[in-house]
Amino acid sequence: MGLRKKSSKNPPMLSQEFILQNHADIASCVGMFFLLGLMFEGTAGVSIVFLTLQHAVTVPAAGEPASGGSRSLYHYGVKDLATVFFYMLVAIIVHATIQEYLLDKINRRMQFTKARQSKFNESGQLSVFYLVSCIWGAVILISENCLSDPSLLWRVHPQNMMTFQMKFFYISQLAYWFHSFPELYFQKTRKQDLPRQLIYIGLHLFHICGAYLLYLNHLGLLLLVLHYLVELLSHVCGMFYFSDEKYQRGVSLWTLVFILGRLMTLVVSVLTVGFHLAGSQTRDPEALAGNVNVLAAKIAVLSSSCTIQAYITWTLITVWLQRWAEDAGLQASNAKKKRPASKSKTCRKGMENGLEPLGRADALPKRKERSS
Repeated sequence: MGLRKKSSKNPPMLSQEFILQNHADIASCVGMFFLLGLMFEGTAGVSIVFLTLQHAVTVPAAGEPASGGSRSLYHYGVKDLATVFFYMLVAIIVHATIQEYLLDKINRRMQFTKARQSKFNESGQLSVFYLVSCIWGAVILISENCLSDPSLLWRVHPQNMMTFQMKFFYISQLAYWFHSFPELYFQKTRKQDLPRQLIYIGLHLFHICGAYLLYLNHLGLLLLVLHYLVELLSHVCGMFYFSDEKYQRGVSLWTLVFILGRLMTLVVSVLTVGFHLAGSQTRDPEALAGNVNVLAAKIAVLSSSCTIQAYITWTLITVWLQRWAEDAGLQASNAKKKRPASKSKTCRKGMENGLEPLGRADALPKRKERSS
């Protein structure tokens, strides 16, 4: 399954260059081992842990007697790590496919510099991921009536379970962000960019894991959709800016959407935790066992949400200040370059009018007339 363009010179087997060129093929081969394991009785039990969601519980369907219909709900557990690993391999393959068949073709056509090519590839990959996640998350919110019944965001779920589509969404999110760590090596990320990338990936993993482990599935999903929507607009604008700097003003418009997204995230977090706190005063303490409905957990969730919004906003302000400083320096340098150019243009015009410029050491001497 050739997903990466091979160079004419074959690198040594298992060398660094060989792994970089063929990492998608290697991931495909590892994934095929799990698929082939389903064909044999002795290995099917192990392979199924990697391929399907685990920790399922069958419960009676809502509104039906216990002897009637039933449905499967899911807990989280240690076996989820195996499932995340398999879908991390899938994410690596999809990443390489998008890179070769979409982004590389655009790069060759636009002829970007190496720095712009790296930023364009990053924005392109994240734009595809954010677009798919926003659509997928919105479908789940609508199907589970989170938009028509906002109380689901703070309502206590005594069973501490989640639906198939909810769990699969979180497993896929964790797999994608975990796959970003080896991608830093595969994409040859520069050392000066590593701290920024590691913080960016780590913050997403921290909050997704927190929502998943604390069963704040609906709240985490809504906040992720809001966050991804703003990030999607940011990276799409960045791709247009990298392709042509005439879109500079258009890129600046997303700042308003960015601020609105941060405010909406804070409002939803504060309201959810506030209603959760108010409701916990009238509940049986025994019903709160194993649930996030305790004061310390709620304060931690709210503090984390406020901290990340403040960090993202501060990062935006820092980036814009740096960009303004660079633009100011570029304008100053352009102004300095224009001054001698205009002076030489004036001197040339004077020569054309029969006037000799004064004070020029490189002025040609007058040609002496020949004596007859």
